[in-house]
Amino acid sequence: MLTANKLEKIIELEDTLRSEYQAKLDAKSAELERCQQQLAEQRSQLQATIDRQLETITDLSDKATTNQHIEQLNRELNNRSEKLQEEVATLKKRVKALQKDLAAEREQVSALSQYDAPRMKKNLDANKKKLAEKTAANELLQKSLGKAKAENADLQRQVQELESKLAELDTSEDAEEKAA
Repeated sequence: MLTANKLEKIIELEDTLRSEYQAKLDAKSAELERCQQQLAEQRSQLQATIDRQLETITDLSDKATTNQHIEQLNRELNNRSEKLQEEVATLKKRVKALQKDLAAEREQVSALSQYDAPRMKKNLDANKKKLAEKTAANELLQKSLGKAKAENADLQRQVQELESKLAELDTSEDAEEKAA
């Protein structure tokens, strides 16, 4: 009986404590649930912000990669153009040297024509061969020079087009940055 009384008292104590603190427990549970909802909302807002920032970073990275590629291509074309210009200058010098050699050979032929006929004929034939070789070389150089000039002009046009595209990209980026 003693234990039944103690058990009844414990049950009564539990009921009184429950009735006394149940409202507080319910309030704390509601507050905890509200805090969890706020935390979930903040997490979703932060995730949305992170997603927007990641998208912006990706876009900027793509634009930077495109600009770097255009700048690299521009540098390569400039270097190629400079090399072609140097090659054209070298070919011009070579053409001038060959023209001087041709003039010297012509003078030598005219001087030889004044002397011994068989020897002069032999020298004439040799000089004609040299002249033909140099003329052929000169023609090849002239063709090569014309081709190099045309290619140089084309490369200059490409460089100008790329510079105008780069300027357009820069202005569009500036406009986008001002809009952002």
